[in-house]
Amino acid sequence: MIGAVQALDYGSVAVFALTGALVASRSQLDIVGFVFVACLTAVGGGTLRDVILDRPPLWIADPWLLAVATAAAVLVFLTAHLLESRYRALEWLDACALAVAVPAGVAVALNAGHSWPVVLVMGMVTGCMGGLMRDVVCNEVPLVLKQGELYVTCAFAGALAAVAAVAAGGAQGLALAACAGVTLALRAGSLAFGWRLPVYRTRPPRAPKR
Repeated sequence: MIGAVQALDYGSVAVFALTGALVASRSQLDIVGFVFVACLTAVGGGTLRDVILDRPPLWIADPWLLAVATAAAVLVFLTAHLLESRYRALEWLDACALAVAVPAGVAVALNAGHSWPVVLVMGMVTGCMGGLMRDVVCNEVPLVLKQGELYVTCAFAGALAAVAAVAAGGAQGLALAACAGVTLALRAGSLAFGWRLPVYRTRPPRAPKR
């Protein structure tokens, strides 16, 4: 499955880089800013995953990943003005990137022989941390923390689907496909149909009893 892991890393890097460049366009950065934010978004989650698992960071092991992210940044720099709604494009591209990055994190953890809690966390870290870094650097409200929206929940559910499939004796490829499908379905449902989790609401303090 090493080839599959590499393909997932390339896919998540390419799509997350597009989202980073779109955020850079909303912040009206120059071309260097586009490349920086795109690369940060593209490899941020994977780098954190690899550091935690004591592996060479993905872009050091394969520097071509940075070239892919740079190409995506240049593409968006030249074409972002053609989009009717850059934020809507950002949301859907980010959903697709999440559905690729979570299986990438899951696959790395599975191939390293880690237990299921580690697999779950690595799927969520790989899927969520790059976008969180992107939004914080560009002073945007993080999509990861947008009130009530399904995001981290999607990553968790996708990783859990992969763990369940492997535990049931399914092939790793099938488990990764289930991970991607569940992640994308939940995130798309949140965007298209407004699926939400209940959020905490403050209540006025009770009047003291007399």
